[in-house]
Amino acid sequence: MKKLLAALMLLVSATAMAEPQLGNDFNQTAKTIKTDNPAKIEVLEIFWYGCPHCYHLESSLATWVKKLPQDVYFKRVPGVPRPDWAPAGKAFYALEALNLTDKLHTQLFDAIHKARNVNPASEAQLIDWITKQGGQDRTKVEEAFKSFSTNNNIVRAMNVFRDSGATGVPALVIDGRYITSSSMAGGNQNVLQVADYLIENVRKEKSGGAK
Repeated sequence: MKKLLAALMLLVSATAMAEPQLGNDFNQTAKTIKTDNPAKIEVLEIFWYGCPHCYHLESSLATWVKKLPQDVYFKRVPGVPRPDWAPAGKAFYALEALNLTDKLHTQLFDAIHKARNVNPASEAQLIDWITKQGGQDRTKVEEAFKSFSTNNNIVRAMNVFRDSGATGVPALVIDGRYITSSSMAGGNQNVLQVADYLIENVRKEKSGGAK
């Protein structure tokens, strides 16, 4: 029995230390995605408010983001692979336009997955919720949803999803060139470890070091 336990511990240890593999734990993006600041390393999360996996990743991701080095920055883009995901994407950009992201981003996740009183595919329900929770005039929120800027951002989000080669959410795109996800990496904790690995490799590439 002791030998079996020792063998299992060695197996777990080897698995934990295994180097992430291209084609298994991460892939190259279908196309290179332009980053906001080429001088730094971008970590881009593709997510959807209606995704339970995104909801469960949110807490550990937020903790991880707070510890990112100074040469790394984080941003989000809503996943919009199909029309019924667009309302939640508009909600994300409306929150940005209304300066309510810090206040309501996590609360919206909770409303959808915990309280279950908002349908992420219903633009009307999302507008009602933001109006109430954000203490906003409804007309102002509607304008944020329907603005030229929001519509342009939704088109860009659709392009990012396509160019990343994502097949679902949540997904993390590192430096616009590599993509990983919880399903690829084998869990929420693993995906952050793979992201750390990719960040380190990109840092070496940018400094001219060996991969």
